[in-house]
Amino acid sequence: MEKPTYKDLLDAGVHFGHLKRKWNPKMAPYIFMERKGIHIIDLNRTLEGLERAGNAARNMARKGQKIMFVATKKQAREIVADAARSVGMPFVTDRWLGGMMTNFSTIRRSIKKMNNIDRMFQDGTLENVTKKERLTLTRERNKLERVLGGIANLNRLPSAVFIVDIHHEHIAVAESHKLGLKTFGMVDTNSDPSQVDFAIPANDDASKSIAIITNYMAECIRQGLKERESSKSEKEASTK
Repeated sequence: MEKPTYKDLLDAGVHFGHLKRKWNPKMAPYIFMERKGIHIIDLNRTLEGLERAGNAARNMARKGQKIMFVATKKQAREIVADAARSVGMPFVTDRWLGGMMTNFSTIRRSIKKMNNIDRMFQDGTLENVTKKERLTLTRERNKLERVLGGIANLNRLPSAVFIVDIHHEHIAVAESHKLGLKTFGMVDTNSDPSQVDFAIPANDDASKSIAIITNYMAECIRQGLKERESSKSEKEASTK
């Protein structure tokens, strides 16, 4: 599976960091230089980070483990939701509810409520309610769908999270740590790379940069899922 090249990353603007005054000194090893007051990320380090993160994600997918994608920044939402959907992984792109993972049983109850409303609409239970009640339920369902739709099929906690902008999603990072989940993250020059197990130094503000990194991670997961399928088929064939 093709990893993006140095030139691909350059074209996507992955190397543009934040203003020098906003930097986190722990990012020093990942910074190539400063240009016009802006830190430039060392793309060789990005390629190394991508390789490490991609291999780990592939191995997790091969074992059947779930990786939750998290990005609530406007420019990242759609990219991340599409990538996660394409490999059947859970995602959170509207907002991170405090306790989304540390208080997972409460979240499961809300998901159940959303599924119940769906069922009521489908099986005709709501035919006898007033228009106003129906509207209230529809609104509630849409609100739940927006926040929880990406994790509706998640029956237990994921094994890992992939986060775009660990600075912005610090609550998700903290909850992952508390639960001992593996963490993958796009880390810009204003973030602390030691906060995640697999740091990918990259511009986490530009949609092109977000897309190239996120899609590569999804591709690695897809590869792992394929390998899982083929080893299953081989096992079945050998037992026949």
